[in-house]
Amino acid sequence: MEITRRAFTAGAVAASLTSTGNATPLEPLSPGIKISMQVDETVSNDDLTWIKQMGVGYLNVQTGNGHATLENFIAIKKRVEAAGLKVWNIPNNENRNIEEVTLGLPGRDQKIEWLKQYIRDTGQAGIGYITYAHMANGIWSSKPEATRGGGESRAFHLATAKGYWNGKIYEGPLTHGRKYSTEELWENYTYFIRQIAPVAEQSGVRIGIHPDDPPVPELGGIPRHIFGTFDGYVRALEIANSPNIGVCLCCGTWAEGGKNTGKNVYEAARAFAQMGKLWKVHFRNVTSPIPDFVETYIDNGYTDMPKLMKTLVDVDFRGNLIADHVPAMSGGRPAAWSYSMGYIRALYQAALEEKYG
Repeated sequence: MEITRRAFTAGAVAASLTSTGNATPLEPLSPGIKISMQVDETVSNDDLTWIKQMGVGYLNVQTGNGHATLENFIAIKKRVEAAGLKVWNIPNNENRNIEEVTLGLPGRDQKIEWLKQYIRDTGQAGIGYITYAHMANGIWSSKPEATRGGGESRAFHLATAKGYWNGKIYEGPLTHGRKYSTEELWENYTYFIRQIAPVAEQSGVRIGIHPDDPPVPELGGIPRHIFGTFDGYVRALEIANSPNIGVCLCCGTWAEGGKNTGKNVYEAARAFAQMGKLWKVHFRNVTSPIPDFVETYIDNGYTDMPKLMKTLVDVDFRGNLIADHVPAMSGGRPAAWSYSMGYIRALYQAALEEKYG
């Protein structure tokens, strides 16, 4: 069925989308925001205790290259649940930012088949979500800089940035030897998502797509127009035409884009939620929009984070919310992440109190 943009953005997606006959119906998300912590699969028992002490109930468990197997997914889930926590997703650096897929390079079909199996294994392990990102030449950054109090943090300056992903570095005016057109990238995305979406439907897995970081209109000769703007997202979701393809809204990345995204982060969160497509939020802050920014502490950037949390509560966001790209603090990881998670939980409780009393 053809979906008009007006109907889509008005929230009529669920009634308009079609899926394969053997699709597994998506389980409705239970009420409330699932505040979550990011950990590695080797997380210690002491850290699991610390996470529970913070009042956090969910984990996003990063697994290493070569570890994306059904057996490992089940083992991770079993260990986390034994500690009294729940797994939201198990990310892996090989399951996103796949240049062969984004650019239509040799090996694309093999990468797509690998991702299909990743999705099947995720569903079979009883995990209902993965994040995907569609960047061809990595996340671009300059040398780290100091934020408040001297904490080291990621920085970006258009004149000096390079792309980094999964051990590779992308640099120069043309990271892949030539300029790519916007039409090529749309064709490659369409080829990819129309194979992936049916597998997600069959497996009962939601896929939230992360914005391009940073959403500069072009980096290294490659446009970032699909997941760098609100209109790009809308078109991409229309092409996917699937109840299982939605949004992982990285609020820091969205703030990096500034006016280039077409909607501010509050408007974007509200619009994606009204579509029924907002499934995960990266709750972080930056000092300013491109061409220059530094990632900073959650309460120290230009995004009004209390307003953002109130927006999420107002739209009844029921997905997963994480702290992300947390700047360093004296005292190490526990200090930095405890500060972010405590701030997030306090904002959430305050927003609930304001809305519901």
